[in-house]
Amino acid sequence: MLLYLINPYNPMVSVVKSKQNRWNRYTVWKPLGLLVVAALTPTDWETEIFDENVERKDYSGLPVPDLIGITAFTSQADRAYALAKEFKSRGVTVVMGGIHATMCPEEASRYVDSIVTGEAEKVWADVLADTATGRLKPLYSGTHGSLSKSPIPRHDLLAHGYRFGSLQTTRGCPLSCNFCSVTAFNGRHYRHRPIPDLIKEYALIREKLVLVVDDNFIGTRKEHIERTKNLLRAIIVSGIKKKWIAQVTLNFGDDEELLSLAAKAGCIGVFVGFESVSSAGLKEIHKQFNIRKLAGIKPAVKRIHRHGISVVGSFIIGLDIDKKHVGKDIAFAAQLYGIDALNVMFLTPLPGTVLWEEMRSSHRIILNKYPGDWMYYTLTFPVARYNHLSWSEMIAEKDDCYRSFYSYGGILRRIWANILQLRNPLVTFVSNLWYRRNTLRLDREAYEMFDTKPGLVPQSQSDSHRRT
Repeated sequence: MLLYLINPYNPMVSVVKSKQNRWNRYTVWKPLGLLVVAALTPTDWETEIFDENVERKDYSGLPVPDLIGITAFTSQADRAYALAKEFKSRGVTVVMGGIHATMCPEEASRYVDSIVTGEAEKVWADVLADTATGRLKPLYSGTHGSLSKSPIPRHDLLAHGYRFGSLQTTRGCPLSCNFCSVTAFNGRHYRHRPIPDLIKEYALIREKLVLVVDDNFIGTRKEHIERTKNLLRAIIVSGIKKKWIAQVTLNFGDDEELLSLAAKAGCIGVFVGFESVSSAGLKEIHKQFNIRKLAGIKPAVKRIHRHGISVVGSFIIGLDIDKKHVGKDIAFAAQLYGIDALNVMFLTPLPGTVLWEEMRSSHRIILNKYPGDWMYYTLTFPVARYNHLSWSEMIAEKDDCYRSFYSYGGILRRIWANILQLRNPLVTFVSNLWYRRNTLRLDREAYEMFDTKPGLVPQSQSDSHRRT
């Protein structure tokens, strides 16, 4: 039997057009969930994976499969439904999983034959067996089980088109940020995969650069940190020479042994969610963990830098406390902290989050014509009514932030600091120029498309962006 697994394309995410510019290959990540599903699939099924973010396929010219499996983040949902319609019209059974189907099962079930919610390990075998016997159920509910028997993903099925390989070492996050759906999807319990399995998978990844996709690679508790150190020691002993980056919390900079092990194991950069420059902002989004670390950010970044590791910082614009000039405040703080690259997102109510419930109940979600409007839920478009900023002001604040931080003078200062500290000047150079280019040209093109979208009417006399 023939199985196609598809990661849908989102036309509003300009960075996935990897063939337009070679640097965009650095921003396209493998759909690791589909690689896990492929590994769960028995050998009597022929399995192919299509990542539309790398290459669009003419499916009409391919053999007709027995089953289609589609994953989707919220921003991919509309394209996922279009794919489902296309294949169902050809008599193909379509199953949808991933975070959007999990958070919006009633909506997704209108477009596909079956929904898989949550994690697939314990239910995928049932989906395949029921498909083969013509007894497919409309819903299969995955659970947050142990990862001790989770299979090694089929990296061989997506061997080309990526600058980064992908590795997941843990699932779940002990934090409870109100804008994040990780806890709803993977739970708050911090679960980790066996270290021998990770070393085996790490060796199988063909790319020399690896993205550790864990939502929180090191965790927040002592036992979490010790487990991470044991993994890093195993990587060092293995002799595998790859470079990698990971998402971490601010406590990464508190432990010299952890930093030393990470550097020796190949870590060249970390992505840190600073989110807000003020304790009031952090309290608003329920990120109390960062409040305790706020005063120590600059020295923590310095400690990370001393080990040759770069720091990318992420911030959010659109909090209820955010007012005009918040963009420049973020840029100033990022420069003060000494981070190497800055990523700014708009506060976005994603289904399944506390923020979604709060904004929906108060009728603040404006882009709400679903499924078409889901394409804007990329964290780079304002989709709601914000407390002090109109939509055009939100975009202007992001522009001001990036123009300030990514001025040519700022870029040169960061590259020079990297050279003096024997870190990663080329990585900093590439990432800084990419962010500057993406904001000043690609994002602006996307916002112009957004601005002229039919159905948008003014939010105020000075804003032409609110949906009726």
